[in-house]
Amino acid sequence: MGGEFAANLYTRKHVAYAYAMRSTFLSRFVQFVAIATLIGALTAVAAAPVVALSGAALRNVIVEFQNLPAALTTPPLPERTRILANDGTLVASIFDENRVEIPLQAVSPLMQQAMIAVEDSRFFEHSGFDLRGLVRAFFANATAGEVVQGGSTITQQLVENTLLQTATTPEEVQAARAQSVLGKIQEIQYALQLERTLTKQQILERYLNVSYFGAGAYGIESAARRYFSKSAAELNANESAIIAGIVQSPSANDPIAYPERNEARRNVVLEQMVDLGFLSRADANKYKALSVAQSLDSSELSNGCVSSYAPFFCDYVLTEIRNTPAYGATLDDREAFLRQTGLTIQTTLRPDVQRSAQAAVDTTIPRDDESKKAISIVMVEPASGGIIAMAQNRLWGTEGDGYTTYNYAVGRENNGTVGMQAGSTFKAYTLAAAFNQRISPSLVISARSPKTFNFTDCLSGEPLEPYTVRNSTRSGRFTMAQATAYSVNTYFVQLSQMVTPCAIGDIAEAMGVRTGSGGPVERVSSLTLGVINVTPLTMASSYGVFANKGIYCPPTAIAKITDRTGQIVSVPATRCSKAMEPQVADGVTDMLTRVVDGGIDGRTGARMSLGRPAAGKTGTTNENSSVWFVGYTPDVAAAVWVGDPRGGFKYPLQDITINGKYYRQVYGSTMAGPIWKTAMLTAHQGKPKRSFNLETWYDPLEVLLFPGESTVIEPAPNVEDEIPEGLD
Repeated sequence: MGGEFAANLYTRKHVAYAYAMRSTFLSRFVQFVAIATLIGALTAVAAAPVVALSGAALRNVIVEFQNLPAALTTPPLPERTRILANDGTLVASIFDENRVEIPLQAVSPLMQQAMIAVEDSRFFEHSGFDLRGLVRAFFANATAGEVVQGGSTITQQLVENTLLQTATTPEEVQAARAQSVLGKIQEIQYALQLERTLTKQQILERYLNVSYFGAGAYGIESAARRYFSKSAAELNANESAIIAGIVQSPSANDPIAYPERNEARRNVVLEQMVDLGFLSRADANKYKALSVAQSLDSSELSNGCVSSYAPFFCDYVLTEIRNTPAYGATLDDREAFLRQTGLTIQTTLRPDVQRSAQAAVDTTIPRDDESKKAISIVMVEPASGGIIAMAQNRLWGTEGDGYTTYNYAVGRENNGTVGMQAGSTFKAYTLAAAFNQRISPSLVISARSPKTFNFTDCLSGEPLEPYTVRNSTRSGRFTMAQATAYSVNTYFVQLSQMVTPCAIGDIAEAMGVRTGSGGPVERVSSLTLGVINVTPLTMASSYGVFANKGIYCPPTAIAKITDRTGQIVSVPATRCSKAMEPQVADGVTDMLTRVVDGGIDGRTGARMSLGRPAAGKTGTTNENSSVWFVGYTPDVAAAVWVGDPRGGFKYPLQDITINGKYYRQVYGSTMAGPIWKTAMLTAHQGKPKRSFNLETWYDPLEVLLFPGESTVIEPAPNVEDEIPEGLD
């Protein structure tokens, strides 16, 4: 505030005090003034306690006073953290105290005047402690029969609020509220010290930023937005008086909960502003004619992920920070870093893709569908690992159908699950292991069904139990491309015998594959059929390795963090690593593009064509416990899982009605795939079509030299169940 405003305060008219008091108030007043005078005397003689102040109790108080700290510690005020999407729009706000700290110049002069009028009319005249104001407040309150003016100065209130901010024990809280003589003396000492080191404008600025204005609003900017959906700079006299009237008792004077109580208090503030020359009588009467309820234009305070349009992505961001020691030595430190330091967290989320993915899962299986089946989709950019969408058909919450706080896309360390079996999507890692060993894609295998295999433990060399496998789509003799397009189980189990489960596990782990519990890939006979529990995020990011020419970039949601001053906070760097040779990755992509666009009749991914180069793989687990589709373009990789959070084997995707339609059996190509396609089409809107520019170590012409011969295995059709072109 400038000098003109201060001068106005110095020259204002003061309200006449009431001198005639009823006798019943006299003794209370004398006692009140005596205590105030004693406090003033103690303050004055603190350096010379031998002055004629006697009594053991008084001496003890003075000794304790001398031992008090000389200066008030004023740590940064807690501020809210904002989580932003990649375009700068808000995803969520996180805070212990919803505060946006602003300079005094950003506060309406009328708001400043209203606060001074009702809380400390002699603010620009006293030196932090105002005995005259204390006496005046007593007379005013006694005359009104209620508290209409405070006895503490704005500087004293700033001290109290600051001490409350730093209090860590009940005793410190009590001391901060000056419930004892010593506490009041300490408050006065700090107030006098602040007045010596800060200007009046600086004190008023801090006071407006630190004060609590009810309804979860800390600081004047948050209060203005909470009650009037505008900035503090835009507040008029009526709005300013409404907010100023809250401070005395934030709960009782809450204008939303108790508009009539606030209105009475608002009118007191307006009268004070008239008496001090801040407002004309005509304007005050005009505003007093308005009800508080009519004056409000309140906005809900959004705290945390629950009200975000991307709640599970939001929670993933928070758990990443909580789990990262770089953001604090302990979990408590990292929690405080999140909720109190006023961060701006720029994420990798693309709002358009997120909303499209959310709509796709909700349309396919509504959140409160009686089937209770769930869908999760994750989308990442292979070249950076950045997560651009993370959605599931659930609301964030702990109670009721369609609510959960579990993130089905991620593992347990990120508030997720132990993972789900990925089915035939795991066959891609077998392809990678085979190409890494230069096994030709023209390899023809007799893939009859059923077939029993004898594996040797690739770690110990010990023989394992015989393993019998059945095909669910086709049987016969196939090349690698045909077996991939038809997802032939016995072909891939025999191929995994050749390369060994150890080689498959090694290359999968190099691509970032871990279980949902964070464990390694178990090298078992059935590994190629996807029997270990993994997450959609793991599957999307690992498939991104194929799109990224063999380079694995760990998934990340955080692009940049800045503090309240705009300084960049160091973020642990994403370290990409080489998982395989480019020619190996391109070979897998060659196989998986034929699943989507390869021209092989009956391929399992035929419905997922995007009209641009794309690769992918369906997955259906044993007994239809869950179904998947995982695929990618050069720009985006995505994974979709459909299953039952209560347990897929107990509640399989068989003989079931979902979203009003009966399914004899659900497949990756009938439910997961179409969701993937919808989200991917949105993710690529406006993007140029890019080819994979394949450079395989083999001649692509040799892939389909052998036409193959097969027997189609299909379930009996159901009148309400459409049989897809390809099953898996």
